[in-house]
Amino acid sequence: MKYTEEHEWLRVEDDVVVVGITEHAAEQLGDVVFVELPDVGTTVSKDDEVVVIESVKAASDILAPIDGEIVEVNEAIVDEPGKVNDDPENDAWFFKIKVEDLGPMDDMMDEAAYKAFIG
Repeated sequence: MKYTEEHEWLRVEDDVVVVGITEHAAEQLGDVVFVELPDVGTTVSKDDEVVVIESVKAASDILAPIDGEIVEVNEAIVDEPGKVNDDPENDAWFFKIKVEDLGPMDDMMDEAAYKAFIG
């Protein structure tokens, strides 16, 4: 897995990249009460706002960590936003994105670098 400074994780599965938020981010947000996901088929560029997430503490936008097309979204977290707190780095992924070039992921943090980043 790779990690961004915006506390997102990325995992390559076959020809898509699965994107979610880290356990650290979920803890900082507090209890998640609402998630709005992008439409399947949406083309996004790095740093586009693609997800709205609201918790008891704050509302946040999740940015696209890489260019590509949204090919699947996790409807389960729309129906049950609390899943984001329960299992943020596995079952509570946000979206899957088909990318042309995985190269930009080379510049992202691995797990050890991310742990050092959050200190």
